[in-house]
Amino acid sequence: MGDPTVAETAASEHHADVIVVGAGPAGSTTAYHLAQAGLDVLLLEKTAFPREKVCGDGLTPRATKQLVAMGIDISEEAGWLRNKGLRIVGGGHRLQLDWPELASYPDYGLVRRRDDFDEQLARQAEKAGARLFERCNVGAPVLDERTGVITGVTAKLGEEKKPVTFHAPVVVAADGNSSRLSLAMGLHRDDKRPMGVAVRTYFTSPRHEDDYLESWLELWDRRGPEDRLLPGYGWIFGMGDGTSNVGLGILNSSSAFKELDWREVLKAWCASMPEEWGYTPENMTGPIRGAALPMAFNRQPHYTRGLLLVGDSGGLVNPFNGEGIAYAMESGQIAAEVITQAHARRTPAQREMALRTYPKVLKETYGGYYTLGRAFVKLIGNPKVMKLATERGLTHPVLMRFTLKLLANLTDPAGGDAMDRVINGLTKVAPRA
Repeated sequence: MGDPTVAETAASEHHADVIVVGAGPAGSTTAYHLAQAGLDVLLLEKTAFPREKVCGDGLTPRATKQLVAMGIDISEEAGWLRNKGLRIVGGGHRLQLDWPELASYPDYGLVRRRDDFDEQLARQAEKAGARLFERCNVGAPVLDERTGVITGVTAKLGEEKKPVTFHAPVVVAADGNSSRLSLAMGLHRDDKRPMGVAVRTYFTSPRHEDDYLESWLELWDRRGPEDRLLPGYGWIFGMGDGTSNVGLGILNSSSAFKELDWREVLKAWCASMPEEWGYTPENMTGPIRGAALPMAFNRQPHYTRGLLLVGDSGGLVNPFNGEGIAYAMESGQIAAEVITQAHARRTPAQREMALRTYPKVLKETYGGYYTLGRAFVKLIGNPKVMKLATERGLTHPVLMRFTLKLLANLTDPAGGDAMDRVINGLTKVAPRA
């Protein structure tokens, strides 16, 4: 006979109020807010920190607000580089726009490498009381045979890949774009919703301390007999550590999406830059990596049978600008609030009723805005439209300030200026799909 206390300890170690699968920004934010509310949370991460993620590493004021809400030290002494706004390049123009002055959001963004950024969030969740398991590769959901409701997950733990089963009445899928857990629960991507791809690399560069995020709205492929304008945008973000993050975001709404090797396009684009910036192969400090950008609620429903989707697993990437981190963190906070309220209900039926509000809150918060974004994506999928908009728009700073607020989703919901009222009005009347 084994020691019963050891068996009990192992059982309680693998039981919790909530399981969160994936410790990226969405999962760690969810776990942090749940732990802060006093719930017992298991945070399961398939790799070990620090780990690489493909990202622009630039954070807008929306993401900055979420970091402040998590109590993370975002001072420059703690290694964060602040940015003042966005510099837009295109149509022969350069326009520098500061982040708007708003009551709802700070007037600065941040830059931080994703390997380090994600670890900071996971450690903050741990500090709040979440139980983090690294090298925990989650396999299949554990389902109640009678109801089909998820009651846990199976996983392989550690380097020895020890099989374990974790149990909880609520599970959060924060396992990214491919979201194996969502697929196992029968939730597939909607191919009608836009998808993007990001490819990026790092270069040693004298531009590393640039305090504006730089966005290039015209992406030229100059390698053939004729120059070709591509659907998407380029970015250059100074990292403050001697390097620049240089990358491309491309939409799937074009014929060029499948036929081009985007790593080669990035190399060609970098080759067209001024030599003194140093974006040359010998200054590259790492390989070119790519990742998918699942946009505009491209996997639904966001709650079903005990499973909530947050971040990329639920397609919470802004279709206007490809930003994912702010929405990953915001959806994590919303999911945590809903789960906390559900946890306090007395009966299973009452808990279920509370959990079912989660998709409604997401649609209320982002539905109209993402619908506008889908229309925008269709429009700029045509490079001629993008070229015309860039050439005409960048000569009108007031119009571009409006565009910045719209693209970055930065408005005050109440008491804002005329631009805020127009944007808020548009998102209210757009269908919340």
